[in-house]
Amino acid sequence: MAPKKPASTLPPPSSIPANTAKPNQAVSSAAGQPTKPQNKPAPSSTSTSPSVSSIKKTSDAQQIAIGVWNNYVDRTPQRTKLLDSFLLFLVTVGVLQFVYCVIAGNFPFNAFLAGFSATVGQFVLTASLRIQTNPENKSDFEGLSHERAFADYVFGSLILHFFCVNFIN
Repeated sequence: MAPKKPASTLPPPSSIPANTAKPNQAVSSAAGQPTKPQNKPAPSSTSTSPSVSSIKKTSDAQQIAIGVWNNYVDRTPQRTKLLDSFLLFLVTVGVLQFVYCVIAGNFPFNAFLAGFSATVGQFVLTASLRIQTNPENKSDFEGLSHERAFADYVFGSLILHFFCVNFIN
């Protein structure tokens, strides 16, 4: 081990300019012992209260939502927007069916199950059609034309509704 230098050979801490000391390095004390680095936050001239920061977060969330909506409107093809509106309609119908079942009762329970199953099944088939016809997914469905995807959608919808009508009795 190397011998320690006497404290008298070290310059006093006051003679070291503050701008030459790095904030992440340990600063030596007058006794020659290293001290822990001091991580003091920089003084700020403005202090934010919790209500101001929550308002800022709300406005940031609104800006993000507006940006997502503008990006959706600008970049999404009309065919995909049409499928999205039909998906929104199916979600609304499913929620209304469920609320009606809760409020008015489900006396013909098989009718409720058939209607709700048709709504959920049609949602799944439409979401599948949206994925297959989305131009951004063209590399995933190279061998599948839009017409073939739509024919599969129609065929699946016919089978779904055939079973739902038979389930009602």
